[in-house]
Amino acid sequence: MQTTFRMTTQLRAATLRRSATWSSAPRRFPLTTRTIVTKRYTPEHEAIVFDDATGLGIISITDHAQASLGDVVFVELPNLGTELTRGEHLGAVESVKAASDIYAPVSGTVEAVNDALSSEPGLLNKSAEDKGWLCKIKLSDPLEMDKLMTEEAYKASYQS
Repeated sequence: MQTTFRMTTQLRAATLRRSATWSSAPRRFPLTTRTIVTKRYTPEHEAIVFDDATGLGIISITDHAQASLGDVVFVELPNLGTELTRGEHLGAVESVKAASDIYAPVSGTVEAVNDALSSEPGLLNKSAEDKGWLCKIKLSDPLEMDKLMTEEAYKASYQS
């Protein structure tokens, strides 16, 4: 009985020493920020990728739109600082087949434009939703993203 009591006492003392050592050491956790990136679509074949950490949306035409247009020969882009309202004309795309207007999927201010499209409009055909982005817009109301379609709803809209 005495042996059991002595071992229990020693075990408690060791546990207390360990926990005192562990708790007195400063805890260091890496600082991480979680960013949510959302991609949505319009029935007019525009896409926007929104980063909630920066408040910026990158607007492009969809791959389906560029395939329907054919070889793109000219792209009209908005000017920097332009204030756009959702549904407002922001530019145009001309191809060998047709011309198509581009509309703002959300409201906000144009922060950047893809100047590479001026000299190489074919980027829209090669990489419509990546390297062929049209402009970056600072959203005035991020909740407008909720009014746009998910990828599944967008695909269903033109496949039916």
